[in-house]
Amino acid sequence: MQQPLLKMEHITKSFPGVQALDEVDFVVYPGEIVGFLGENGAGKSTLIKILSGIHLKDSGSIHFNGQEVSPHSPQEAQKLGISTIHQELALIPYLSVAENIFLNREPRLALGMVDFRRMNREAEALLHDLGADIPGKKLVHELNVAAQQMVEIAKAVSQNAQLILMDEPTSALSSKETAALFSLMRRLQERGVAVVFVSHRLDEVRQIVDRVVIMRDGRHVGTYPIAEVSEEQIIRLMVGRDVGLFPKTEAEIGEPVLELRDLCGDNGVEHIDLTVRAGEIVGLSGLVGAGRTELVRLICGVDKVTQGEVLINGRSVNINSPMQAVKQGIGWIPEDRKLHGLILEMDVKDNTTMAILPRISNMFGAIKNGEAKKVTREYVSALSIATPGLAQRVRNLSGGNQQKVVLAKWLSTEPRVLIMDEPTRGIDIGAKAEVHALMGRLAQQGIGILMISSEMPEIIGMSDRVIVMCQGRITGEFKRGNFSQEEIMTCATQFLTVDSELPAETEMTREKEYG
Repeated sequence: MQQPLLKMEHITKSFPGVQALDEVDFVVYPGEIVGFLGENGAGKSTLIKILSGIHLKDSGSIHFNGQEVSPHSPQEAQKLGISTIHQELALIPYLSVAENIFLNREPRLALGMVDFRRMNREAEALLHDLGADIPGKKLVHELNVAAQQMVEIAKAVSQNAQLILMDEPTSALSSKETAALFSLMRRLQERGVAVVFVSHRLDEVRQIVDRVVIMRDGRHVGTYPIAEVSEEQIIRLMVGRDVGLFPKTEAEIGEPVLELRDLCGDNGVEHIDLTVRAGEIVGLSGLVGAGRTELVRLICGVDKVTQGEVLINGRSVNINSPMQAVKQGIGWIPEDRKLHGLILEMDVKDNTTMAILPRISNMFGAIKNGEAKKVTREYVSALSIATPGLAQRVRNLSGGNQQKVVLAKWLSTEPRVLIMDEPTRGIDIGAKAEVHALMGRLAQQGIGILMISSEMPEIIGMSDRVIVMCQGRITGEFKRGNFSQEEIMTCATQFLTVDSELPAETEMTREKEYG
């Protein structure tokens, strides 16, 4: 009988006021891909951080390759053969892609100097295996989130580990990049490398894993071969109740609240005609780099409009800054909540009210603390934000509750149009269902919603209409009930040419795709 590569028994870990892990057992065999599932706060990341040397267990035992181990640092874990891709990217922004991948492991020339040519070449080869042709010399801060994620994955793979822990590695990836990652995982599996794969996307889990290990409230609640358990059973085990996916509710669709006419920008967006009506959820689909977020940046005044116009409630408006967008009734939930949506060291109250400070301040500019608390309590209650109190730092909330605070911030502005860029990225099944139900209620209240999503089930399940973009242009439009995943993907790749028909990729095209 095959011996386990990893065997964790009776692992416990507590933090002040929280029992993060309670007598957890976890086994992984060589060459196995294990899905590690559970809601945010279930204990998955804590277990991974114990394995990767970031946290120390309180009790229990860890055996790796038959030897009892207890890594006290990520470096110790790497020496054992354990490599980790964390949910929070751990790259150094002002170093190059190659320098990040080979940090503290740089290839050297005879005199001890770094062999940059070899390092860049090997970094680009690793990324090419992942389907991402990113220049090794490019600085990490110049890359978008998806490209940074590919660099993080390449860094982990380069360490020749026997066990790779992947915590939400696909959260920022397109379907093409995810497929490349899965292909690499299968090649690693053939070489006997084991992978622990954490994801909230159950369709991906079913594609790639051999077994699923399910956690809830810090406890192990079940382990099953993936072929023997349904998606509904997995969800019920994770959340302890039945959860309806994509609870689309009917809403009366009214007059246009947002219209774009021949909109062009200096960021690659070209000739966009688009309408969002009151009570309508319009899904904006496309591959990473299609121009969806760039379009939102034009609407909200972050990037410069060079041609065309934006209309709110039928009236042409000039928006040259996000503050002007707020005044025109536009709310924008950004793709990266931690970088652009929240100030993590501030509390729930201050994050919730930061977009309405003029409304809750007196004539001298001092914030009315009672009014701020009243507004925050209303949204904490309405959105079921799980927080010990209004003074809790947002950094200490789960991903789903952080996303709800971002929602609260923008709902407090009473928007006519709500732009939601990847509204459920990195949050668990239960929180996703809550966000989707909230979207339905907002639509019923007459708010027009423009939703960007890389998750095809979300686009298909929640949209009244779907707009598809490719290379900065609209390439397709479908009404609910008249679209399929295949049709959407055909439009999403309409302007793309087969690689073999193109000359060698230039620095300019790389910058457009990844910068």
